[in-house]
Parts: sequence; C-alpha cells; structure tokens
Amino acid sequence: MNPAFSVPVRPVIQAPPLVEEALADGERAELKTRIKRLMQAQDAVLVAHYYTSGDLQDLAEETGGCVSDSLEMARFGHAHPAKTLIVAGVKFMGETAKILNPEKRVIMPDLAADCSLDLACPADEFAAFCDAHSDRLSVVYANTSAAVKARADWVVTSGIAAKIVKYLHSQGHKLLWAPDRHLGEYVQRVTGADMLLWQGSCVVHEAFKAEALKKLHAAHPGAAVLVHPESPEAVIALADVVGSTTQLIEAVRTLPNAEFIVATDNGIFHKMREVAPGKTLIEAPTAGVGATCQSCAHCPWMAMNGLKKLAAVLENGGNEIRIEESVRAKAAVSIQRMLEFAAAEKAGRIQLGD
Repeated sequence: MNPAFSVPVRPVIQAPPLVEEALADGERAELKTRIKRLMQAQDAVLVAHYYTSGDLQDLAEETGGCVSDSLEMARFGHAHPAKTLIVAGVKFMGETAKILNPEKRVIMPDLAADCSLDLACPADEFAAFCDAHSDRLSVVYANTSAAVKARADWVVTSGIAAKIVKYLHSQGHKLLWAPDRHLGEYVQRVTGADMLLWQGSCVVHEAFKAEALKKLHAAHPGAAVLVHPESPEAVIALADVVGSTTQLIEAVRTLPNAEFIVATDNGIFHKMREVAPGKTLIEAPTAGVGATCQSCAHCPWMAMNGLKKLAAVLENGGNEIRIEESVRAKAAVSIQRMLEFAAAEKAGRIQLGD
C-alpha cells in the first residue's frame, strides 16, 4: 500500500465567503492613528502574517512590529518587551504565540479566523491516528491547533520540514505526518522518508491548477514559477522555486527574472512588491479543468483581519488567546525541538534535547 493513501482522503473544509475590508483613505488614516494610540497605552506590539492585508502589514512595520511567517511572528513576540502581542493572522498563529509567550497577553482581531488545515485535523482524531501507529514519531505542520501540537513529537514549518524529516529518517525513524497531504508528499519525495500522511489540504493551495499554469507560463515564458509546497504535486512539478513564504519572497528579490508567476496566497504580493518594486507578479491560476476554487488565491480567514476589528478589540477588550497550561506546556516541547534543531543546523551541529 502506498503510504500516502493509508489515511482516507478527508473532504475539503468549506471556507467562509471571502470578504475583504474596504476603507477610504481618510478612514484608514483615522483608524491607524487611533490604533497606534491604543497600542502605546496598552504596551502592545503587532505581528502580522504575509497573507494579511497590506494595511495591517504596513501598520506592523510602522509601529516597530513584525511582518513574517508564523514561526518568526511567535519568536519576535517572545523577544519583544511588549506585554501584549497582537497577532494578525489565523488562530493557530495566535496559539503558537501564546505557547511560546505564556506570560504575555495575546489577542487577535478576530478569533473566528481559522485555517482549513487546522480544522481538518481534530485533536481527538489525530490522537487516535497516533495511537494506531505508536511505532512512529509524529510530525505536525505549524498549521494545527495547540492540542494537536501537544500530542505531536515534532512541530515543523514549511521552511524547515524537509530538513527535520531528513534528519529523523537518517536516525531510522518512521513517521506520521499531519495535516497537509501535499506538503507531506513533497517532503516524502525529497527525503525518501517512510511517512504515513494525514489527508488534509489548504483551500487556497489546493485550488491551483497545473494545466492552466502551463498555459499561463507559455504566455509568459520568461517568468519564474514560484510555488508553495502546500500545492498539488502537478503544480509543484512546474516550479522553478518551491519554498515557504519567506523563501518565495527572497526568490522575487534575488532572481533576475522580470516576471514571476506565484502559486500561494496573493496577500504575499504586498511584501514582494516592497522588496522588488520593479518586477511583475502574476497570480497562478485557480481556474481550469476540475476547478473547485473556494478562495481563489486568498484565504478568507486571513481576510477576517482588518483595521476596524483591530481598533475594536483594543478599545473593547476580548479576543484573547487562552490555552490550558497542561496543553500549552506539552505543545511547547514539540515546538522547542524544532527551534533547537534550527539553531543546531545553523551552527553546523545537530544536538537535540529530549
């Protein structure tokens, strides 16, 4: 049996309607002024994901915050002296920030901002999966709940997943992987590891279509194709660069191409335009044969974040991330293993704690 299909394929999570905040220039300026005053009064710093709106990304940078991937958002919050962390992103990102920063108040513009990968991997079902394969180490993607992270042996991000899996494979371990099957299949291909894969998927990356991408690339033959590894295998096969959000942004900055076809959430274009203002960015197609696009290159949960909701939560309170301490402490262990690995790998050595 092919390990990639040892777990039944799960239905794609139904995404909410995509509703993006629309603001007039005067309203935007007034909201930002009000938010900055409230942040200063509450000793708060804003960390925003690359997939959130340009307004939030700009505000984070204007106020000494951080725009990055989910792991760096949490690490930045840990290092920053602010007592309150505002996380603009989806709920697992707020939870990750709280796991690494238990002493701080962590709030979000909207606690309903979920993630299809997180929703597709309920903690009780994941625990049963682990129990049924107790001879395997469990490795979970960061796009999971605190409860799933607490049950896992390792947490990984897309940027370090292949390195960690390759290391564990070299140590003779067989693995369970959850929740994204496309990222899991990609890691399995590049490492040769023995992996049983949970069958979740991202509603954004699942929608990219290979045949339509081929036609688009034919119309732009000089464009480099950049693909996030949560995308289907046929789309990844067409990529010039496969990588995490940070790695794709770096590719736009450093590669000589004038045009780029980008297969990930189009919220990333804001940062890409900032680092490479003279280059042309083209969305990879989500239409074509077999199209079932629910979000069409932008996460509807990410779009729940906005300046209006941020101002409201700072003014009225609420939307605080709370995690039971027993869960938080266990989740911190699996995240810390990743952090220790990253530090050891960067230093040219691999020495992991228990």
